[in-house]
Amino acid sequence: MTKRFENKIVAITGGSEGIGLASAKLFANEGATVYITGRREGRLNEAVREIGNGAVGVQGDASNLADLDRLYERIQRDHGRLDVVFANAGIADVESRPLGAITEEGFDRLFGVNVRGMLFTVQKALPLLSAGSAIVLNGSVAGSKGFPGQSLYNASKAAVRSFARSWTTDLKERGIRVNVVSPGGTETALMRGYLDTRPGVEEMFKQAVPLGRLGQPDEIARAVLFLASSESSYIAGAELYVDGGSIAV
Repeated sequence: MTKRFENKIVAITGGSEGIGLASAKLFANEGATVYITGRREGRLNEAVREIGNGAVGVQGDASNLADLDRLYERIQRDHGRLDVVFANAGIADVESRPLGAITEEGFDRLFGVNVRGMLFTVQKALPLLSAGSAIVLNGSVAGSKGFPGQSLYNASKAAVRSFARSWTTDLKERGIRVNVVSPGGTETALMRGYLDTRPGVEEMFKQAVPLGRLGQPDEIARAVLFLASSESSYIAGAELYVDGGSIAV
């Protein structure tokens, strides 16, 4: 039986943990050759071993344009093409920062990864992308909400949603589809660390979700693969919420 991503080349930023790692494993199991980035070399090497199937790790930060160049230079050297980009790398501010407490440094850090980094992750991939390839951006339900004390994060994810609309029109002549997967609260190591230090917050999260629980990274990853595959061939410029119904209900 043919696998969905047999002979496909996939690049995932921030692929050494969480949703990125879960997606990398699924892509690899479906036949893809997967390239992942991560900032910490030790964790990146562990992730490559977990993914198996010929996965390649390229150490780097998505906000560093030279690191992105190294990623795509490696893919160019190895294969000369790219079929899927999952622009997954992103950060959040674990502290609540209302409008009056936002700093220039905080703005630059968060927008540097979530907006600037995502833009150049995609732009620098363009010369390698095949006609009919797919780009998936990692958004968030925060892009459609006004979570208090998180206006920088909320706005950065709203920008991701806007990118998908504009880039769909920019790339339509090449037949490259751009879509956004927008998770709700997901059981990643980062989220678990945040919840475990804030008694009562996890229960508040669950009460806001009709399905009554956090999502699992694999559940988000399956949506990523759908948007990257031919199964979604008539879906472009869309945002797929994977959030247990918290936006819809």
